[in-house]
Amino acid sequence: MNPIKLIAVLLLVAGVLALVYGGFSYPKSGHEAKLGSLEFSVGSRETVNVPVWAGIGALVLGGVLLMLPIRK
Repeated sequence: MNPIKLIAVLLLVAGVLALVYGGFSYPKSGHEAKLGSLEFSVGSRETVNVPVWAGIGALVLGGVLLMLPIRK
């Protein structure tokens, strides 16, 4: 597969995922404490919101790259 076509497909998939889910979250390490035999840890989740215009832009750019003629 041509690298341009692969990038186009990846952009299309990323654009669809951005529009469907609207963002993603990941675990962020927190604080840990040990008190004798007890261990405490506090973690949190960070959320990253993907703007709608970024998802639409990825779809449009992926579609344009997919339609480009391939020169050999």
